Amino acid sequence: MFYKIDEKPMAEDLHIDNGSKEEKYNVLLPQLRSLIIGEEDLIANLANIAAALKETFRFFWVGFYLVKGEELVLGPFQGPIACTRIRKGRGVCGTAWEKVRTLIIPNVDLFPGHIACSTLSRSEIVVPLVHENGSVWGILDVDSKNLNDFDDTDAYFLEEVCSWL
Repeated sequence: MFYKIDEKPMAEDLHIDNGSKEEKYNVLLPQLRSLIIGEEDLIANLANIAAALKETFRFFWVGFYLVKGEELVLGPFQGPIACTRIRKGRGVCGTAWEKVRTLIIPNVDLFPGHIACSTLSRSEIVVPLVHENGSVWGILDVDSKNLNDFDDTDAYFLEEVCSWL
């Protein structure tokens, strides 16, 4: 489904039931792009991206943390209550911030220093949001109730989404 620049997808359009993970991303990303193009409010865009990813893939938790001083502070998200503040270098999110790279964690229980906002989270992918100068301004964090739920396909497409912000 494709949309004109001034035509935004409806919530029900973002529900994709069939296809492989890659096929779902290939359908979702153009819809997400049309949803956020022309919208200058960062929080609105982060909220819609989180909702669309959660709705499409049925992830346990999808959200953003924003860099504020020496901490990541919880931003727009979809899912259960989350940790509000994370220091640089702590947990998966803080480590992705510190290393400025995407982290795919197949089993969060095996990640040294993992911060368990929920014991139901089993695997995780974290993508840094980076300014042109290389500094991190935020993090996309996606959690699953399943072990080994994330791979290079997720990294590729989620990094693409994050590059738009």
